[in-house]
Amino acid sequence: MKTAPNSVSAYLSEIGKRGGRKSRRHLSPEDARNMVRIREARKAFRQFHAQCFWFMREDMEVKLADVPEIARGLRLNGGRQGFILAAKLCQ
Repeated sequence: MKTAPNSVSAYLSEIGKRGGRKSRRHLSPEDARNMVRIREARKAFRQFHAQCFWFMREDMEVKLADVPEIARGLRLNGGRQGFILAAKLCQ
């Protein structure tokens, strides 16, 4: 098995370090929770669209402001599974 020359290894190592430094996020706990809420609301919207959200566009971009409406729709029309998901979204 051949190994890369030292100059190539050093170059790859350096760009890897830079990429790692650039991509690190500094999120507050509230921002992190909101990101999770949005992700879970988007999943629930896709999963329950025909059952609960038939009156909304299927390709709607779910944002943080939409989470209470998604939770309400799940509570009203999502059955037991939707009710549980709504409770998780409202935490």
